[in-house]
Amino acid sequence: MGKRKEFIGTVISAKMQKTVIVRVMRLSKHPKYGRTVKRYTKFKVHDEKSTAHAGDSVCIVETRPLSKDKRFKIDAVLKKAQTPQVELKEEIG
Repeated sequence: MGKRKEFIGTVISAKMQKTVIVRVMRLSKHPKYGRTVKRYTKFKVHDEKSTAHAGDSVCIVETRPLSKDKRFKIDAVLKKAQTPQVELKEEIG
């Protein structure tokens, strides 16, 4: 058996049930000019327990086809996103 593909990416959408969209960045050389260019790919990823949220850094692993578009699942949440601190002000009056 071959080794499963693993990628590290950022969750850009977590609006579906048990599915998140992860953006993975890779570096490639431009065919004509030879400059290193950033390329991005979006994957639909299975998240059974809904642990990942937008902005989180996650590790994804290849798995059997789970639906038409889903071929990956979340292996680990590496870094949680910074959530803005919201303060509630009391009304006087």
